[in-house]
Amino acid sequence: QVQLVESGGGSVQAGGSLRLSCAVSGYTLTTPTYSMGWFRRAPGKEREGVAAIDSDGRTAYADSVKGRFTISQDSAKNSLYLQMNSLIPEDTAMYYCAARRGKLTAIQALLVFGLFAYWGQGTQVTVSS
Repeated sequence: QVQLVESGGGSVQAGGSLRLSCAVSGYTLTTPTYSMGWFRRAPGKEREGVAAIDSDGRTAYADSVKGRFTISQDSAKNSLYLQMNSLIPEDTAMYYCAARRGKLTAIQALLVFGLFAYWGQGTQVTVSS
């Protein structure tokens, strides 16, 4: 059974940085093809796709985080990361890790439609002004 466990959330002032981690069990990030992503949901708002990465190393980002956030993976540690810099209050949300087998030609679609089979429980990020 695939399990995803996020960590690294917390409270930070605007302009600060956080690094989120997602530990993957029950699935190895060395299988032929896979995709992983980060999503967030702020209170009263719809879920938003933040960043995605696939087994070819291709990445996609939401326009709201481009240039500030970086998604990466470490197959040796079977982990996914999200480096978040220049945080703003609008980044405040619960952040979720997601994974799926296979990849899409249009990786951006993963963020737009949330096409993932496995989801973590989330880690809270709060940015104060």
